[in-house]
Amino acid sequence: MNDGNAAERVIQDLRRAATAAVVGSRLPSVRDLTARHHASPVTVAAAIRALVREGVVEARPGQGTYVAARPGDHADPARGDLSWQTVALGARRSGEEELQALLAVPPAGAIALSGGYLDPELQPSAALGAALARAARQPGAWLRGPAEGRAELRAWFARDLGLRADDMVICPGGQAAISTTLRALAAPGDTLLVESPTYLGALAAARAAGLVVVPVPADAEGVRPDQLRAAFTRTGARLFYCQPLHANPTGATLAAHRRSEVLDAVREAGSFLIEDDYARDLTIDGTAPPPLAAGDADGHVVYLRSLTKPAAPGLRIAAIGARGPAGARLRAARLLDDLFVSGPLQQAALELVTSPAWDRHRRALRRELRARRDALLAALRRHLPLHDGPVPDGGLHLWVRLDPDLDDTAVATAAAAHGVIVFPGRPWFAAEPPAPHLRLTYAASPPELMDEAVQRLKRAVEASASSRRAL
Repeated sequence: MNDGNAAERVIQDLRRAATAAVVGSRLPSVRDLTARHHASPVTVAAAIRALVREGVVEARPGQGTYVAARPGDHADPARGDLSWQTVALGARRSGEEELQALLAVPPAGAIALSGGYLDPELQPSAALGAALARAARQPGAWLRGPAEGRAELRAWFARDLGLRADDMVICPGGQAAISTTLRALAAPGDTLLVESPTYLGALAAARAAGLVVVPVPADAEGVRPDQLRAAFTRTGARLFYCQPLHANPTGATLAAHRRSEVLDAVREAGSFLIEDDYARDLTIDGTAPPPLAAGDADGHVVYLRSLTKPAAPGLRIAAIGARGPAGARLRAARLLDDLFVSGPLQQAALELVTSPAWDRHRRALRRELRARRDALLAALRRHLPLHDGPVPDGGLHLWVRLDPDLDDTAVATAAAAHGVIVFPGRPWFAAEPPAPHLRLTYAASPPELMDEAVQRLKRAVEASASSRRAL
């Protein structure tokens, strides 16, 4: 059957449905359209993208396809015509849609191999509840407290870094910490160097701050020091964002023999290294190396650490550490952003990390993440040998390379139609990706579902390959 004809049938079907329905109505799913028109998921996804470009439908990743607002529509007459806002606001910021897709809740019945947080089964819910209850009973927790955060919590973040509590400032989560750091230490038009690929939330924050993002090649041993030096020389950049431990999305850890070279390159350039240590509590095998900040005597490293990833999404507590004028700028920027972070939440975080329950949770988390990672790797070896790189010794993700003829976004769309949620690799690159990739999260589903998840992914990859050959 001709794929072009099938795509046109899907387009006409959705166009008729959208015309007959009210704005915001949900339209048939990819699975329904695939069955109805005997078309591949890739063909259906292409048809949906065509209608999204026309403004007929709105695709909400992880939720479905909906009727888009039409010019002149008045879904709520009392609100008037809001179409003027399109002109006033201009283009959407790059990265917003990808970040929303990353945070989307998987539909019922789908197996999640995507996400940025622990499966609820892995979160220390009882310990968190007990910590919050203890914090809530302390009258001091409800007072304003220092704008930079509770001293005891800042001291906990500063330990083992060579930093003082006064060098730290508490933030409402890691994303806020990244955004604050970029805005405090750079001005619109400045250059930010990043590993390639890197965390898409950092890319989105940098672009929202008006920074020019320049990628620096990285491999299984982390960022390449020679390429970092070259990038500093070529761009004159004064900021480098880096995840030296279990980088997201690749899982790579900066090799021991590169650590001093990277720090030397930063010092020689008179620049700052923003060390995003999001995975400090997510090591699976061996012992994590100390943070780069621990070996920085001259204030070149700005240190970020969050409790959200190793605990739970609702524990929006992170910290930034920096010495000298940089630290003062960061504290001032946080004050402008939201004055201070919730006192009871800070106190609950302190209660959690200083209790015996925290060490028990980290030990259990290590075992569970290892079981899930190994189950996913074993399933890939059995059914879909995509992963041929080093096994990450920590973090939450596997980074797999697809056949060069495949489109990773189309594969991710087809996978959703087959009931498994994965995330394409393209948004993690600041420039053109060298090859199609998928980021597969092993923390979001239990080990016993990994085999079925990979079998579903295999069917999606085969459907995508078949559709590409038919074009």
